[in-house]
Amino acid sequence: MPEPTVDPRVDPTVVVAADYFPSYSVVGLLAVVGVLFVAVAFGAGRLLRPVVPTPEKLLTYECGVDPVGEGWAHTQVRYYVYAFLYVIFAVDSIFLFPWATVFAAPGYGATTLVEMFIFLGFLAVGLLYAYKKGVLAWT
Repeated sequence: MPEPTVDPRVDPTVVVAADYFPSYSVVGLLAVVGVLFVAVAFGAGRLLRPVVPTPEKLLTYECGVDPVGEGWAHTQVRYYVYAFLYVIFAVDSIFLFPWATVFAAPGYGATTLVEMFIFLGFLAVGLLYAYKKGVLAWT
């Protein structure tokens, strides 16, 4: 492809911005094709599936056991706490990898180091809180 000639009267930022728009049109076209693909798949599924409602199909299903008794049940909260702690540490590990790459870049060392210690301080306070509440003790 030959080099485009640049008119000295045209702002160079306009020329650079004009080069980006074809890329955005490809992304937009891909998004439209993706939405159409999902819509066609759901439409075909709706047209092709058999619809035969029976009393068994209309029952509430939970793990293959027929529902018996009331709908109110007492649940253990500790499993949610474990899940919450997992999410905290997963976010921590996800944040540490990009931080390490930025920390290595010249000119960002001190700023990113302070930001990371602030972030790790918040995590340490959360971990200390969980420890004081006895969440980390295995029962």
